[in-house]
Amino acid sequence: MIELCLIDHSSLSWQANFDNMFWTNYHSHTHYCDGSTHPENYVLSAIESGMVAYGFSAHAPVSFPTDWCVADDEFDAYIKEIQLLKGKYKDKIEIYQGLEIDYIPGVAGRRMHLVNKLELDFFIGSVHFVDSFEDGVHWNIDHSREYFEKGLFEIFGGNFKTASEKFYEISKQMIVNDKPNIIGHLDKIKMYNSGGRYFNEDEKWYRDQVEAVLKSIKASRAIVEINTRGYYRYNQEELYPSWWIIKRLAEEKIPVMLNSDSHSPDELTAGFAYAANILKDAGIRELWALVGNKWKAFDYSYEGLIL
Repeated sequence: MIELCLIDHSSLSWQANFDNMFWTNYHSHTHYCDGSTHPENYVLSAIESGMVAYGFSAHAPVSFPTDWCVADDEFDAYIKEIQLLKGKYKDKIEIYQGLEIDYIPGVAGRRMHLVNKLELDFFIGSVHFVDSFEDGVHWNIDHSREYFEKGLFEIFGGNFKTASEKFYEISKQMIVNDKPNIIGHLDKIKMYNSGGRYFNEDEKWYRDQVEAVLKSIKASRAIVEINTRGYYRYNQEELYPSWWIIKRLAEEKIPVMLNSDSHSPDELTAGFAYAANILKDAGIRELWALVGNKWKAFDYSYEGLIL
């Protein structure tokens, strides 16, 4: 269980340098997985942006071939490089070692493969794979619209309701079994649903599926990320998760944080001002961040978290 606490202002020795306002980001991908460049370039961008804390979260290795997870033979190098950057820039920014760990029942997760004994500052639990094709290949719902539809029709006979039910069932299992600090892009299954292509989010069956996951999240005390990548990368008005889910997070008092899911150094705070205004309208009063080695709640504006 993660530790949630109130903000300790004294833990931030450089707070005056940033006029008492700053952003953080803990969902970030470098060239070790599917990002664009070296980790140090992200750190330099974070410092230039006035961030006081920044977290790396490479896609953790899985036990089958992918073109976007850290390769097994580069995993140790990734871990060592982030540790070196922690020390090199410790007087300018807090750097946190994390991973985005996929959950596939019996196949991938926090206790599987190379990450089972690794001590991390935090980790994001995400679901990208839902069921498998007849040849055993895992269906990646985040690959392309064409590949999404291939899996939807070949595995689920075109029944989005059934595919969505499977996605959220895996999400619940992840929350219970892996106990992630952060829930990544909670409603990723909607990624290619622009214009209501597959379903309407107002449908009762869909809302019931989401509500069941929210119940599990609240019991786990995990933090739900508000992920801006769909907005700034794919011109989607909705964030991950959708507006109505954000309102439910506010009503249930489930902790939330703001992440950009950045894949290049210029995306570290992309979409944050847009998202902050949406969160305020939805009733979110605080955003959580890992600062001073503790998860803390901050007031915020469209310009950043407020000390």
